[in-house]
Amino acid sequence: MESLENKTKQILKDNHLYANKKLGQNFLINENVIKQIVSNSEVNDNDLIIEIGPGIGSLTEELLKKAGRVVCIELDQNMVKILTERFSEYTNFEIIHNDILKTDLKKIIADRKIQNGLLNAKVVANLPYYITTPIIMKLLEEKLDITSITVMVQKEVAQRLAAEPGNDFTGAITYTINYYSVPDIILNVPKENFMPIPEVDSAVIQLKILEKPRVNVEDEDVFFELIKCAFMQKRKTLMNSLSNSKSIKKEKIKEALEKMGLDEKIRAEKVTIEEFAQLSNLLK
Repeated sequence: MESLENKTKQILKDNHLYANKKLGQNFLINENVIKQIVSNSEVNDNDLIIEIGPGIGSLTEELLKKAGRVVCIELDQNMVKILTERFSEYTNFEIIHNDILKTDLKKIIADRKIQNGLLNAKVVANLPYYITTPIIMKLLEEKLDITSITVMVQKEVAQRLAAEPGNDFTGAITYTINYYSVPDIILNVPKENFMPIPEVDSAVIQLKILEKPRVNVEDEDVFFELIKCAFMQKRKTLMNSLSNSKSIKKEKIKEALEKMGLDEKIRAEKVTIEEFAQLSNLLK
């Protein structure tokens, strides 16, 4: 049986192509990793799968065997051509040539679920690393009708996404992730599993979407803006970061922190998501 690495090389050779660095293309060449991604995503024939940046379709092929329908969003016209030819015989395959950040996923998901009589929608993808954060933010902030997001990202990014809010790994995006979902790193993938070999290791993170946000906030815009400002000057105390970024008077911030029983010298990464929710309600 031909190895996935040789198969990948042959497909690229036949189409006179190579990995496009500008589009962050690194092709996964380990079949076991692909099978584990699909298995952990619990894909079945009642699922609509949205795959972002499928490349030559190594993950797509495995998804098509299990899912009710797979909709691939691909920016590279060369890859669109390969995918169209490769999966022409699959009745549950669809390719959309577009930038994922400009794609109306809400409409696609609603339409395809109805058209195909499918119960659930999930995102499964090996994400282009150079736009990982914007893609994940889009998937969460648009409040799509999806049950889970299972994606390959840089290992360091995965650690930040899956961090418990309030510890040293946290960044502003950590709170967004935990507001909308339950994150879990399900697989570490060393860089040698890709072609060409990238500079860093990867990991697969799964986000199980919550039916309702983890915390109650009176104004989501205020909540997320507060977190964003708190991490813009991470070396400073929370009080200084907020007073500088949002022009909130220090006295008001100090009063809110005292009411919550928090030290006025506390830094953003030590604040839990529940505490940010309470703080945003007090400062709105």
